[in-house]
Amino acid sequence: MSLAESPETRQGDSSALARILAAIPAASGAVVMGTGIVSVALFLDGDETLSRILLVVAGVAWVALGLILAGRVLRDRARFHIESRLPAALTGVAGTGVLGTRLALLGWSWAGIILLVIALALWLGLVQSVLRNWTVPTVGASFVLTVSTESLALLAAVLAVSEHAHWLLYASLVPFVLGLAFYLFVLTRFDFRQLAVGRGDHWVSGGALAISTVVAGRITIAAKTLGMFGGEHDALKAIALGLWVLTILWLPVLVVAEATYRRLHYDVRRWSTVFPVGMYAACSFIVGKAVVESEITDFARVWVWVAVAVWLVVFAGMLHHGLQLAGGEQQPTAQTGSTSLLPADRPPYDTPTSTAI
Repeated sequence: MSLAESPETRQGDSSALARILAAIPAASGAVVMGTGIVSVALFLDGDETLSRILLVVAGVAWVALGLILAGRVLRDRARFHIESRLPAALTGVAGTGVLGTRLALLGWSWAGIILLVIALALWLGLVQSVLRNWTVPTVGASFVLTVSTESLALLAAVLAVSEHAHWLLYASLVPFVLGLAFYLFVLTRFDFRQLAVGRGDHWVSGGALAISTVVAGRITIAAKTLGMFGGEHDALKAIALGLWVLTILWLPVLVVAEATYRRLHYDVRRWSTVFPVGMYAACSFIVGKAVVESEITDFARVWVWVAVAVWLVVFAGMLHHGLQLAGGEQQPTAQTGSTSLLPADRPPYDTPTSTAI
């Protein structure tokens, strides 16, 4: 028997795989979120080849994370129940919605419909548990409550056009309005110290508003295409533009916080940085088209390459981190079924105001 086939080697390979799988937390859905929205932004910029490459990466990640989720449901229910109470669990919903949106834009409406059904089922299955176990003050990952809800509205609005389904555009208004309400709910409880101590997910404070802006723009465009809401079209454009302005106001705050409090080590929550950065480009493309403002579109054409650069850095960090785990240079920070999983989505400090709702 060769060394490559020895029991010791097979056991080492199994241990390496186990370390990697154990290190994949609920927040890993942000990999699909971030990759998918950068793919969408590139598509809107006309860079079809690079957009499709990232679409493939997002699709592979979605399938892999789906298999891991199924495995935990079957073999590690204690950890699954812990993770299902965290807002970060909703990254799976958002990732599914964003991936479905990109596939629908590709012309694969059937895939978008399937993923919309899956995303809605996941959202219905998770949101009650997340809200029941809600804690304050909230952190950046808490805004995924808005992101996941708005991802349903975004995919529905895109499919409404491709399927000429007026009812679907009406339906998209429900998660759109609910997502905005969730945003206010989280923002009023947000601990702004997360801008200094967050590990990447603090960017979702702006990204959650950005996806609401995308949805407003998409609904505006879809309404015009389908000949709906004729009397309210100007109001829809005003809402989209107003949300874009509010979204942009977050950007200098987030950039200054990033420059002031440097966080150079890889963390899975860094994918929750990629998503908002990509979403700033996507929302600017959509709103620029909806309100016919070339300056907004010009910003998007520059910012999309910032998003690509951030994606490359975080993707490289993820690969390096994975190799370290496989080689045993690092150990998973959260063991299967352990309550140590909880701090990843809660403040990294103890405070008497952190209470369950």
